[in-house]
Amino acid sequence: MPSAPPPRTPGRYRVAVVCLGNICRSPMADVVLTASVAAAGLDDAVEVVSAGTGGWHAGDPMDGRAAALLTTEGYDASRHRAQQVQPAWLDELDLVLTMDRDNLRDVRSLAAGEVDATRVRPFRDFDPEEPGGEVPDPYYGGASGFRDVLAMVERTTEALVAEITTVLGR
Repeated sequence: MPSAPPPRTPGRYRVAVVCLGNICRSPMADVVLTASVAAAGLDDAVEVVSAGTGGWHAGDPMDGRAAALLTTEGYDASRHRAQQVQPAWLDELDLVLTMDRDNLRDVRSLAAGEVDATRVRPFRDFDPEEPGGEVPDPYYGGASGFRDVLAMVERTTEALVAEITTVLGR
């Protein structure tokens, strides 16, 4: 499994998770990662945000199916509001994780110059079962797609939090 890049600011770590519209996959990852960071006692050092490559859902809450599943599983999905990824994030964040190859291409295209591939990469690079795989978009499918995404997000998040803990020296 690849390692997370070092923090830009010692003792602090900023992560963004990015999908297409920021209403399904990336907010699910944001909520799970935020909860996992808190459970690991890192909420004082790690900031998590999510965004979409497109801005058409900006200001909207999470997809109701995603929010309902997260709530059923004990997560707080109530605070999410969709936003669009900003080019400045590529120079500010420690790690930008994309849900699929199209998102990765779109995020990298925002950079004015060369993109640091250790800082902008697929979310599932950290997946212990299928490193580098894509997180499929469940939007046009049924409930099982959302459950599959949550399973991918939870196991990948567990590995990611362990990696961030290591790079923060905690």
